[in-house]
Amino acid sequence: MLEREEYVEQAYFFRTLAERLPMNLPLQDLLRQTGEELLASTKLPLAIDFMRSELEHAGVLAAAMEKLSHYFTPFQTYLMREAEQEGGRFDIRIGLQVLQAEAEYRAKNPSPEGMFLFQFEVLCRNRLRYDPGLTAMAHDPLYDEDWRKWILVVRRQIGLVDLADLLYVRSKYYQSLRALRAGRALEPEAAILFGEKEGKIAFSNRGREPLYLFAALQRHLNYPAVPRPKLKDETTDLVPKLQRRLEQLETRIKLLEQEQRQGIDITQFYNGRKPGPGG
Repeated sequence: MLEREEYVEQAYFFRTLAERLPMNLPLQDLLRQTGEELLASTKLPLAIDFMRSELEHAGVLAAAMEKLSHYFTPFQTYLMREAEQEGGRFDIRIGLQVLQAEAEYRAKNPSPEGMFLFQFEVLCRNRLRYDPGLTAMAHDPLYDEDWRKWILVVRRQIGLVDLADLLYVRSKYYQSLRALRAGRALEPEAAILFGEKEGKIAFSNRGREPLYLFAALQRHLNYPAVPRPKLKDETTDLVPKLQRRLEQLETRIKLLEQEQRQGIDITQFYNGRKPGPGG
C-alpha cells in the first residue's frame, strides 16, 4: 500500500484526465500538463513521465502501468487495459471515473470488505470479464492471504454459486447461526471475512440480482458506490431536430406548389453553376 498522499494525487490525476479528454488534445500533452500540477513530493509525477514515454512507443497506458506494478495495482492496470481495447464496451471516460473513485476510497483507510465489493461491482456493472478481473483483484496488496484464497474461490465458483451465498457463508452471521443450531460454540469452517451486518444483508439478498446486494450494502453500511455512465439528455437536441425537420417539410411543400403551378425550376439547384452542353 502507498502513502495516503499518493492516492489523493492519483484521484486528482484520473479526474483531471477524464475532464480534459473532450478537449481533443494529444494524450501525451494531457499527461505532461497534468503531471506538472501534481505534488513533486509524490512519486506520481515520475510515474506519469514514464507512462508518457511508453505511450509514445506502445500507444497505450496499460502497458506502462503494468511495468509500474510497484505503484499501480493489478486491478488498476486491468481496468485501463479494458478501457483501451478497440471496440470494447468499457469507455475510457468511465474507466477513469472508476479509477478516480477507487483512489479516493484508498485514501480513506479502506477495508478489504469495502474494496472487494467495490471492485466486484465494477466488473458486474460494466460487464467486464470475471476471470482476469478477479485474478487481478487477488493480487491487490490490500488483501491478506485469506482474502486472496477466497477471491480465487469466487473466481472458480462465480456463475455456479450465488454471490450472496459466497458472502453469507464467510460472515459472522453465518457462524453465529451455526453455533445457535448446535447449541454450543463452533470453530469456523473457514476464515471469517465479513461481519454480522454484511452476513444479514447477504442472506436477505440470496437468489436476487447482485446489484441489489451492492445497493443494500451501500445504503446500510456506507460502502463506496461505483460511478455509472450518465444518460445523455436527448431533449437538448429535440428543438434543433424539429427545426430541421420543419425546414425540410417547408421546402417540399414549396416544390409541390411550384409543380402544380408552372413546374419546378431546376436551375435553383445549380448553386450558381450553369448546366453544360449535355444538360
